[in-house]
Amino acid sequence: MAEPLGPLRWPCSGSGADGEWALATDGAAPLARLLIVPPLFDEMNRTRAMLATLLRDLGAAGVAAILPDLPGCGESVQDFSAQSLNAWRAAMAAAARHFDASHVLALRGGALVAPPTLPGWALAPLDGEAVLRPLLRAAMLAARAQGEDTTAATLLETGRATGIMLGGYRCGAALIAGLHGSRSQGEGHQVLAVGDLGVTGAAPWLRQEPAPAPALAAALAARIVADLAT
Repeated sequence: MAEPLGPLRWPCSGSGADGEWALATDGAAPLARLLIVPPLFDEMNRTRAMLATLLRDLGAAGVAAILPDLPGCGESVQDFSAQSLNAWRAAMAAAARHFDASHVLALRGGALVAPPTLPGWALAPLDGEAVLRPLLRAAMLAARAQGEDTTAATLLETGRATGIMLGGYRCGAALIAGLHGSRSQGEGHQVLAVGDLGVTGAAPWLRQEPAPAPALAAALAARIVADLAT
């Protein structure tokens, strides 16, 4: 039977009295309380359906899982342009404390902002330059299509100085500067590749439209439950 999902509020700096939203499922007498940190930018939207499936699978297996919105993303009341890497790190640390998380799962660029003190997993993690590279390339190609002679390096410097629009997101200078050269802080997290889970086909963050990716969700949930049991 599918485990029901429920929205929860949690207190987050900058979000006022109402706080931010998280999607959660509770396992009875949970094996663990898992904080899930989503990917960044459009990869977050592409994986949303898969993460909802993962939450249900984890709940059915007895793991309480929580998927918080990053400030400025999803249903957040905050302005994306006001965000920074440090603000997201502080927010995820606050969510971990509020929900009493025992473990963390970070996906893709989410590994850059996941609480480093929690044990857990990082699925196909990216460093900051790998997050920025396709966004800068797309912005460069769009600018050149409008007759502007620019490069990715020039756009990066502009972004670090004054902010820039990337992938439909108005990024502040602090976010671009923070992403440039950043590395995952969770040195103890188990790094997983999609291939490690025995799943074939394109990962959801590589698809053009959000997809539930039930095979990947099931395999990832099974891996987490197996690791928790050892």
